[in-house]
Parts: sequence; C-alpha cells; structure tokens
Amino acid sequence: MGNYDSSKYIAYFNGEWIPYSEVRIDPLDRGFFLGDSVFEVERTFNGKSFKMREHIERLYRSLSFARIDSKIDVQEMIDISEEAIDKNLHLLEEVGDFLIHQFITRGFGRRAAAAVNPTVCVRINPIDFERYPIEKYYSGGHCAITSILSYSNESIDPKVKNYSRMNFNLAELEANDIDEGSYPILKDQFGNITEGIGYNVFIVTDGVLRTPSDKSILQGVSRSMVFDLADQLNIKVLQEDLQPYDVYTADEVFMTSTPFCVLPITVVDNRKIKDGNPGPIANQLLAAWSEVVGLDIVDQVAKFSPK
Repeated sequence: MGNYDSSKYIAYFNGEWIPYSEVRIDPLDRGFFLGDSVFEVERTFNGKSFKMREHIERLYRSLSFARIDSKIDVQEMIDISEEAIDKNLHLLEEVGDFLIHQFITRGFGRRAAAAVNPTVCVRINPIDFERYPIEKYYSGGHCAITSILSYSNESIDPKVKNYSRMNFNLAELEANDIDEGSYPILKDQFGNITEGIGYNVFIVTDGVLRTPSDKSILQGVSRSMVFDLADQLNIKVLQEDLQPYDVYTADEVFMTSTPFCVLPITVVDNRKIKDGNPGPIANQLLAAWSEVVGLDIVDQVAKFSPK
C-alpha cells in the first residue's frame, strides 16, 4: 500500500482506541495459531461507509456459525466501525477512501470449548489501489484457474468469512506461476468454478450474466450489488454451475469485490477472452455503481493508482 503508515491510523482493539501500529496479537491467541477467527471488510465512498449493516450482519452470521461470542452486539459493532471512520477522516484526502476491517478471534484456550476472552479489532486502512491499478480497468486483469480447490462445504461452509485460508495462499502462488501477477480462480471438488481469494466471479454469455451459485462460495455483498444493478438495467442473471470451458468461451469475464467493485478480466489461463478488451456489461455496471455512490469509481482509481 505504498507509503501507508499504520501509526497514523486509530484502531479499536479490545475496548480501547489506539494507533493501529500498537495492535498486538498474542501468539497464544487461537486466531493466530489456529486461524480461529472470522472477519469482515467494508469500504467508504467519499468517506461514507457503504452497506455497513449488510456486512456486519454477515459478520455475525459467521460468528454464529463458528460459535464465537464477540461480547458485542450488531449495532454496537456498527457504531464502533462508524466511529473508526470518523477518527481517521482527517487522512481521507491523501488516500481517496478507506477499507474498514473487523476481526474477532475465539480468544485463548487449548480447546475451543474452553476458550475465553475473544479478541476484537476494528481497523482502518487506505484502499490499496496498487493491487488493482487503473490499467486493469482499461485493459483488463489476468486470472488463472488453479488446481488448488475451495474448501468443501462439508468441511467448512465458504459462506463463513474466516481466516483459515491456506488454500487461498497456495492458489495465489500457483496462479502467479501460471501467469505472473494473475488473480487465482478456484474450483470445487467437482470441477465447477467457485470464487477467487476475496472476490466473486461473473461471466457474460449472449448478454446474460452467469455466476456460481452460493453453495461453494462466499455470498459477496458486492455480488449482491451486481444482482441489484443488473435488475435495474434489465440484465438477466443466472446462478449455476460453471466449468472452465464456460469461462474460456465467455463474451466477458469480471470479478466483484469490496475494494474494486467490478474489475474486467480479459485473459484467463493465458487465453484471451473474446477480443481481449473489457466488455460493455462490466463497464455498464461500473457506471451504474458509480451513479449510486456519487463517485466515479474508475476516475478515483486513476487518481490514486501509483504513478
């Protein structure tokens, strides 16, 4: 994130407001040594949070599934998150907009059932425009479909946003081996496309938006936003099983996620998608999203991408 200085940012940590650079996780915290933690990420537009309640409600569904008690209710978490934005608002102009991260660990204890004292943190950092630079919006990003699989929903349901994600790390490394700098796309054990490492995947075929069903993916808030925008734009959406063949032969491919909203993908596994240019529907969705939030998303990326 360029010259990001965490000491400038104020975070909420276990009931206190401190510089984020002073946040310390004990090595014996189950969130550290077992990945026994859930989390959530939102963003701002012009310094105002976007779909905060939807994100926090998803966070609490993850907590409920994982049987972690944060000791804080939904409204209090929303209030703390909004206060975190306010405490860092003086830094907004130099970075464009913020990401807001909440994470909660089970706390301390060798056995999960005996764990006590959950760790709760809400932090703010600038959106990492370096990871999704403006060139990706103009020419499209690259993806690679990896041999590393998504977790089976019989193991841990992907709808739970958790920190146990070694498969994501390995998929990122493999994608980079296939096509340097590309973003990974994972499959399930049946060969169906699932999701990326923090983003959902869409394709367009004959004017129809197609995306994997939610049986093996995170139910992305940005994914849901695309559904809403597509409805407004009279674009048909199908949730169905997709194979690599469907991706390779699509008219368009794009990803959705909180930081970048919609990102066109023009190469998958070193194969050009259609004519190799971002497609009209991805651009249409970006324009509609920009209108909703009162900010030109692509213009902001252009302004804050590394020069």
